[in-house]
Amino acid sequence: SNFIIKQWYQRRVAITAGGFYTGGSIVCDLNCEKIHYIADNIYCCGAGTAADTEFTTRMVSSKMELLKLRTGREGRVISALRMLKQYLFRYQGYISAALVLGGVDVTGPALYTVYPHGSTDKLPYVTMGSGSLAAMSVFEDRYKLNMEEEEAKALVCDAIKAGIINDLGSGSNVDITVIRKGEVEVFRPYQVVCQKSQRQGDYTFPRGTTVVTNTTEMVPFSALQVTDEEVMEL
Repeated sequence: SNFIIKQWYQRRVAITAGGFYTGGSIVCDLNCEKIHYIADNIYCCGAGTAADTEFTTRMVSSKMELLKLRTGREGRVISALRMLKQYLFRYQGYISAALVLGGVDVTGPALYTVYPHGSTDKLPYVTMGSGSLAAMSVFEDRYKLNMEEEEAKALVCDAIKAGIINDLGSGSNVDITVIRKGEVEVFRPYQVVCQKSQRQGDYTFPRGTTVVTNTTEMVPFSALQVTDEEVMEL
């Protein structure tokens, strides 16, 4: 469970992610990496099933590298978008990967959302995942064109924090990746919103604390005998 947001400003793209891996109600990783490498100038964030987002972005990353070797040119963001949307549409949403794709190429900065069914959007700022509504409210209130880099990083950080505080399915760290023309800068973590607290007491109990009131002898399965059997027709 996680959410990711991106925005572009002054020919640059800022990608932010916050979240952790969960398996049902169990938190498997408190500080997982949600910003995936696609190419030197393209990165992708994933919400949904962690394995689906990880291996889908790996596959597209390898395809983008082969495309670069074949053409001798830097890959475009729209090329990665087409690969992602056609792959996800083929599986009709059964690959649970809600993606946000961003990068800077010869056409300038670009931001796209890719839904698990393969539909896409192109917007100046986007959010995806369980905390996206809270993050979008911050964007709609404070986003403006031609922002300075520090102002843009503060905005995406506050948007991620809004999702973390208002959504139990989001993690506690803010990661930011800034993509510039010919340069990428990674801040991981950019800020830790919620520190894990220390236990107030000792929760280890000595043997014999719980009184055993009854015992039952375990019978091995091999010792059981079938005395009556009935087969039902379907």
